[in-house]
Amino acid sequence: MSGFFSIDSPLFTFLGKACDVMFISLIWFVSCLPIVTIGPATTALYYVIVKVIRRDRGYIFREYCRSFKENFKVGIISGLIFLLLAVVLIIDYNFSIQMMQQNSMAGTLFFAVYCAIVLACLFTLMFIFPILSRFTVTVKGLFKTAFFMSVRHFPTTLLLILIFAAAVAGCLLTVVGVAVIPAAACLLSSFLIERVFKKYMPKPEESAEESGKDTWYLE
Repeated sequence: MSGFFSIDSPLFTFLGKACDVMFISLIWFVSCLPIVTIGPATTALYYVIVKVIRRDRGYIFREYCRSFKENFKVGIISGLIFLLLAVVLIIDYNFSIQMMQQNSMAGTLFFAVYCAIVLACLFTLMFIFPILSRFTVTVKGLFKTAFFMSVRHFPTTLLLILIFAAAVAGCLLTVVGVAVIPAAACLLSSFLIERVFKKYMPKPEESAEESGKDTWYLE
């Protein structure tokens, strides 16, 4: 019984991880308040979830700030692109509905194209910030790689979209959910995404000669 309540017991380990997840969610939420910083904030969220929570490397706040700073420029640009696309798609949605109500062939075609664009954006969104947290790429390369991975690993992408949708719904239904849902959803998604990333990572022995580089992600 004493072992059950020891600081190294599964119970205390779980509680510690749960508190860490809440802390990360709050940091992410505060980092996103300027809106334009959603990109680097989400990149840092995924980085900390995998490195600190899953791999027990480093400290939450320090690693979060590190990733946020290193990926700030590309993260800002990528986030702004998605925000702009969201605004355009919202406007186009109302227009497409009006065209559909006219029962015209053009309206049906426009709505089909609209749905395809929405799916392409959603697919890309599932991978773009996790990729940025792990690889050094340009904005153009980031979008191309994210879309490529999302299409190539279609079943995984669908599961990620379901997790994303559930997380958004949870946060909208309760404000308290913001304190835990973002990081919890990211943690759950990471088990799917890391499985994909392993297919594109070099073998551990191939990276052993890279002196001074912490290859924690190869473990």
